[in-house]
Amino acid sequence: MTDRRGVVAKRAENLSPGVPYVRGWNRARQSAGALADQLVLLGLDSDFHGLVADVNVFGDGVVQLGTVRPEAVELLARLIAAGLAAESRDTTTDAPLLPPREAPAA
Repeated sequence: MTDRRGVVAKRAENLSPGVPYVRGWNRARQSAGALADQLVLLGLDSDFHGLVADVNVFGDGVVQLGTVRPEAVELLARLIAAGLAAESRDTTTDAPLLPPREAPAA
């Protein structure tokens, strides 16, 4: 069973020819690295020791967070909510806070 984002698809342990695994894994690696950088700044890096890039059987990159303490997840959720609230209050700029998402390559 796979959700619409392919997250519940199995990990790619046995590779199939013609599936672009490297592209998906590289995208996940970049995203995991960006998150890791922010977690270091917040002092939460030790709570996300299982943060790792991976790829599923379809070649889609996925980021695994590993086992995380509930307190760390609650803090991360509050920080995300605060960031979204600040973004919605910010009317002085039209520039997005996040870079545009890359379209998947065919």
